[in-house]
Parts: sequence; structure tokens; C-alpha cells
Amino acid sequence: QVQLVESGGGLVQPGGSLRLSCAASGSIFSIYVMGWYRQAPGKQRELVAAIPSGGNPNYADSVKGRFTISRDNAKNTVYLQMNSLKPEDTAVYYCNANRKAWGLNYWGQGTQVTVSS
Repeated sequence: QVQLVESGGGLVQPGGSLRLSCAASGSIFSIYVMGWYRQAPGKQRELVAAIPSGGNPNYADSVKGRFTISRDNAKNTVYLQMNSLKPEDTAVYYCNANRKAWGLNYWGQGTQVTVSS
């Protein structure tokens, strides 16, 4: 079992930046692919970015060049640095820990990001 707690969401103006953090506990953090997803009102949850332990991250086309995902296995934490934010980035952002080979998949409670002037 993994517990995930997100923080860092809030209200920001277009063009601004936010940094989301997700602290994990309860299991061996390094075995999981860590990801950030988001869900806007009336839309399906979508992958924003994911990063395996020791591997290369991947990003949704809509955030490439603006968002950066990183992880610190020593701190059991994954981050999402979001720059040049746009109103269409407004959503609830969820942290995810996935170990597909073992059938393990965990979600955080979500943190609201609102981009508005």
C-alpha cells in the first residue's frame, strides 16, 4: 500500500509558475513509475507526465517544453514544475504511483490548479 499526498496547487495568473509536490509513504518508492494526471471539469482524466526510476520522463504534447517532472527517491517525492501556465491547464492534478507488472496502482487525493487573471 502506498499513500500519496499532493501539495502546491493554487491560483496563478496566465504565464505564471507553480510547483507541485507529491510525497509517498508506505512502500518502496523507487519501484514505481510516478506520474501526474489532471482532470478538468467535464473531461476525462489525462496523463500529464510520468517518470520511471532511473529512466526518461514522458510528457503530454500539450505540456512539452513548459512542464518538468522530477523525482527524488531519497525523499520519496515526485515534483511537477509548471511554467508558462495557460488557462487550459486549469484542473485537479493527481499524483499516481504505478507498478503495472505487479498490478499496483495508487492515487493521491488531488490538488486544484487554477490559471486565471
